[in-house]
Amino acid sequence: MTPLTQPRAVVLGLVQGPAELLPVSSSAHLNLIPWLARWDWDRIDPEIRKSFEVILHAGAAAALLIGQRRVIADELREFDLRRAAVLALSFAPPAVAGYTLERQIEQRLGGPGSIAAGLVAGSAAMVAADRRPQERGHGEATALDGLALGVAQAAALIPGVSRNGATLAAARWRRFTRQHSNMLSRTVALPIIVGAALLKGVRLRHRGAGAELRGTLAAGAAASFASTLASQRLIMLVERDRALWPYAAYRSALAAVVVVRLLANMESE
Repeated sequence: MTPLTQPRAVVLGLVQGPAELLPVSSSAHLNLIPWLARWDWDRIDPEIRKSFEVILHAGAAAALLIGQRRVIADELREFDLRRAAVLALSFAPPAVAGYTLERQIEQRLGGPGSIAAGLVAGSAAMVAADRRPQERGHGEATALDGLALGVAQAAALIPGVSRNGATLAAARWRRFTRQHSNMLSRTVALPIIVGAALLKGVRLRHRGAGAELRGTLAAGAAASFASTLASQRLIMLVERDRALWPYAAYRSALAAVVVVRLLANMESE
C-alpha cells in the first residue's frame, strides 16, 4: 500500500490550514507528522511529495482569496507602481532560488534533523526581529522592503524556516507594525504559492498521474481549503498586536521532539 492514501492526505490537509495561517511552518508539519507517525514517507517519489505539498498550499491560497476577498479588494484599489515594485521584488528571489535550487534543497535538507534546525533558526529570527519598534504601517512599503521580503521567502525554501515566519520577521525587522507585517506576509505569499502550484502542475501533467493519485491530491487540496477557510479567525489572533515569541516557543518545542526522536532512533540501532 502506498504511504500517500486519501485518509492521510485529508489529515495533512486539515493540518495545513492552521499551520499555514500561523508562523509555525506548514512544510515542517507536513514532513514531520508522517515521520513521527511512521508512515514510511520516504517510499514516496520526492517529486510527488513536493507536488502534494504545493497542492495543499494551493488549496490554502484559494481559501485565503475567498476569506480575505474584501481586504484583497481594498489593496487592489490602491495598487500602483510602488506596490507593483514591492510585489515584483518580493517574487523574484524565491522564484529564481526555487527554480534553480529546489531539487538540491529537497535532496540535502529535507530530513528531520535539518527541519528541526530550520525551526530553531526561524524562531531565533522571529524573536530578534519582533524586538524592533513598530513605526511603519499601511502604504509605506518600498522597493527595498519588497527585496527584504523576497530574500526572506527565498530563505523559507529551507524546510522548517516557514514562509510566513520568515516574511513576518523581515517585515518586523523593517519596523512595520505587527498587523501590517501580517498583511505584507500574506500579500507577497500568494503569487509564490500560485506560481509554485502551476509549475508543479505542469511537471505532474508531463510525467503523468493515475486516477488514484489525482484523487488523493484532490482530497488533500479539498481538506486544506476547508481547514484554511474555517481557520480565518487565526489571522485576527496573530494581528492583535501579539508578540511572536509564543510561536517561536512552539517551534522550538517541536524541534526538541524531533531531536529526542532522532536520539532514540540512534540508540535503538
